[in-house]
Amino acid sequence: ALRRELVVRRGKGIALTDAGRALARRFRLAIAELSAALSELEALQGRETGRIAIGAMPLSRARLLPSSVSAFHRAYPEVSISIVEGAFHELVEPLRDGALDCIIGAMRDPSPGPDLKQTALFDDRPAVIARHDHPLQTSDIASLARYPWSVPPPGTPLRDQWERMFADAGIAPPHVPIECGSVITIRQILIDSDFLTLLSPDQVAVELEAGWLRCICDVPPGLIRRIGMTTRANWRPTARQASFIALLKEHAGSS
Repeated sequence: ALRRELVVRRGKGIALTDAGRALARRFRLAIAELSAALSELEALQGRETGRIAIGAMPLSRARLLPSSVSAFHRAYPEVSISIVEGAFHELVEPLRDGALDCIIGAMRDPSPGPDLKQTALFDDRPAVIARHDHPLQTSDIASLARYPWSVPPPGTPLRDQWERMFADAGIAPPHVPIECGSVITIRQILIDSDFLTLLSPDQVAVELEAGWLRCICDVPPGLIRRIGMTTRANWRPTARQASFIALLKEHAGSS
């Protein structure tokens, strides 16, 4: 017997206690590890199977993840790949539960916890982006502060960099009328207005090449985003998962 209360009554239903949630997480992790072990046994018998579940944050979806996944599928077509898009706070609990094998995107500082491991892949330097015919002609910080901005919510790495860009210049960050982390939404806002944003050029490469948007300026050299992979600290990847990680690092090195 566990001798611990796992559920409590809430109105007409029941809810898990902290002990119940912890036990449920252990069961989910056990199921994920058993599934990985079965895939390894299948591989030893010459039957390639398995699954890789990846949490994809915005920047990873631009070039790194698509190129890595395509190369991996060509090499191992029998292995299924599941990509779940979202922000870090939406993906981290599924990672801890074993529903995801890894998260790829901007690394967190401070670290999200001792149960997780972050591995750096490459450094990204964002740029100030605007529509192609934006009236802004200079790139000094004071001029940037005179226009409306659309940037992600507070607490995200890109928002932290945006605030530092102004703070380092001794200028108060301007008001943000539209907080948004969706590149698709921000792109349309920029095209239709005088708004500015801070993004990696890779995230809007098509729009830049088409001439819809332009880079006003790069951020100062010290303001870089470290892009990496987050896994459970005690995660032991299968042979095929390890092959995917190797491909990911190879493609990151050429970014």
